[in-house]
Amino acid sequence: MGLVLADDLLGRGLHRIQREVDAAFDAILPVPEDARAPLVEAMRYATIGGGKRVRPFLVVTVAEMYGASRQAAVRAGCAIEAIHAYSLIHDDLPCMDDDDLRHGKPTLHKAFDEAIAVLAGDSLHALAFELLTSQELSPDPFIRSELVATLATASGHMGMAGGQMMDMAAEKEDFDLHSVTRLQQLKTGALLTAAVEMGAVLGKVPEEARGHLRNYARDIGLAFQIADDLLDCEGDEEKAGKALRKDAEQGKATFVSLMGAAKAREQARALSEQAIGHLAQHGDEANLLRRLASFIVEREM
Repeated sequence: MGLVLADDLLGRGLHRIQREVDAAFDAILPVPEDARAPLVEAMRYATIGGGKRVRPFLVVTVAEMYGASRQAAVRAGCAIEAIHAYSLIHDDLPCMDDDDLRHGKPTLHKAFDEAIAVLAGDSLHALAFELLTSQELSPDPFIRSELVATLATASGHMGMAGGQMMDMAAEKEDFDLHSVTRLQQLKTGALLTAAVEMGAVLGKVPEEARGHLRNYARDIGLAFQIADDLLDCEGDEEKAGKALRKDAEQGKATFVSLMGAAKAREQARALSEQAIGHLAQHGDEANLLRRLASFIVEREM
């Protein structure tokens, strides 16, 4: 599904990273002329031509703020996008959310089959760390090691996968606002924070100087999820490119069900403004991050 943005600068930035990520995956994933072909075709199906690319956008934008190579940042962005794509493939499987539509096209297990979907997800998970350990990304082994550690922590039980486990539990348990916030900080927020952190690693920003960037990522992560919950309740399925209103049908607690739509929208805007405030020490070089924080709560998909 394409993005329609009133903000031309942000729109150009997002469209550029979409093209770069698509081109990178096209080059990284040539289809072999043997029995592996359906697997690689499935990996390409999951990674080329879909998604907003917010995570690689964050990696690249933060890296460039600190003078890092855009080429290296795009490669790191592809690594985090590979993790994101694998998580969506597995999330859509019948044993998880059992969805038929993603980014306006059939989910991968519908377009191929469940076995290929599992293998494609596994292969994209492995590909992410292959990309980060390549000297093509950085000749500095300490940078490569820190990138791997950052993404690994954000992907596993302490991050995205742990959040997914909590999300599954939310279908059977009564979650309060604190629990839903923790769930989303892991399921959605962990990879967004990792994206910002990875950009800072590429820019050689000392760990003790990244606090404001982590706070920015934390706030846009929660704002992003609240906006998603609002879209799930009020959005247009054709624009979203996926099934909506499933959380309500399953009786799952969300920010909207716990706070009401009006308060949830107010909270998302407050988080967006707070995220922008964390960038006060930066000048115009952080304008894309500021605009992204505003866009997250205004988007229609």
